[in-house]
Amino acid sequence: MPYLTTAGEICSLITEHGKAKTLWIDTEVADYQTRNPRLSLIQVLDNPEDMTGNSVYLLDVLDKSDVIADFVERIMANDVIEKVFHNARYDVKYLGGKKVKNITCTLEMAKKIPAYLLPVPNYQLKTLATELCNFHDIDKQEQRSNWGIRPLTEAQIEYAYLDCIYLAQVHLQLLELESNLIVDPNQEDLSLLTARYIEIEQRQKILKSEFEHLQERVKQAMLAQNISETSSCKLTSYQRKTVKAQFQDLVDLVENQGIELDFTINLTEDIRKNLGRNLEKLSVNVDTNTYWKITSKNQESEED
Repeated sequence: MPYLTTAGEICSLITEHGKAKTLWIDTEVADYQTRNPRLSLIQVLDNPEDMTGNSVYLLDVLDKSDVIADFVERIMANDVIEKVFHNARYDVKYLGGKKVKNITCTLEMAKKIPAYLLPVPNYQLKTLATELCNFHDIDKQEQRSNWGIRPLTEAQIEYAYLDCIYLAQVHLQLLELESNLIVDPNQEDLSLLTARYIEIEQRQKILKSEFEHLQERVKQAMLAQNISETSSCKLTSYQRKTVKAQFQDLVDLVENQGIELDFTINLTEDIRKNLGRNLEKLSVNVDTNTYWKITSKNQESEED
C-alpha cells in the first residue's frame, strides 16, 4: 500500500502505469459538498490478483494541479489503457472530463446483468463486493470524512486502498457473469431451454396476477384511509393531458393561416378503410417489419 506524497514520486508512477493494459482507479474528494471540491487522492491498482494491497498506490494530489494534469494526459486520455471505475461519471469529473478514453464502469456493467443472475437490492460497490466477492463488514464511514486534512488518518488510508481491492474483485466477477450471457444460439439445448421457459412462464403468470391484485388493493386502501405514504410504499398521482381536434378543422386552420405543417402520419386501418380507393392517389411509404413471438403449446390449446 505505497502512499506517494511528492510530485516526483507520483510522476514516476504515472510513467510506469502508462505501460499498463488495465488500471483500477478510485478517487477521494475534499470539500465535495461545497462549490469548490478538491481532488484529494487517486487510488490506482494494476494487479487485481493482489489481495494484500501492495499493488494499490495512493497518490496524494491535494492542491497539486500539475500532477493531476499529468495523470489526465498520460493515463486518462490514453486510449490504450483501460480504466475501471465504479460510478465512473463521478470520478471522471475530476480526472479530465471529456478528455478521458477507454473507461469501464462497474456500476453500468452491473445494471446490464439480468436481475436473476445478480439479485442485489442496489448497485453500490459495498453491496456488490459483499454479494459477489464475499467481503463482509465493509465500513463506508470514512467515505464522508474530511479528505482535506493532512495528515490523513490511518482509517482513511485503509479505506482508500480497500476500495480499489473491492473494485477490482467486483470487476472480475462481473466479467464472469457477462461471459455467461454470451451463448451461441446454434449450440443451445432447446429441450432444456424451452422446458425452463415454460416453467418460468407459468410462475410468472401467477406472480403477475398476484402482484397486480395486491397493487390495486394497496392503492385503494391508501386512498380510502387517506394515507399517502407507508414505510415501504408511496402513493402519488399524475394527470395526463390529451389535446384533440377535428382533422378538418386542423386542415382549415393550416390553409387559412398559411402555416407550414408537413409531417408523416401513420395511416391506421380505419383511416385506410375510410380512404378506400383514394388511398391509391397518395404517395405512401410502406414499412414492413417481422416480429417473432414464442407461444407455448399449452397456451395454444387454452386459446382453441
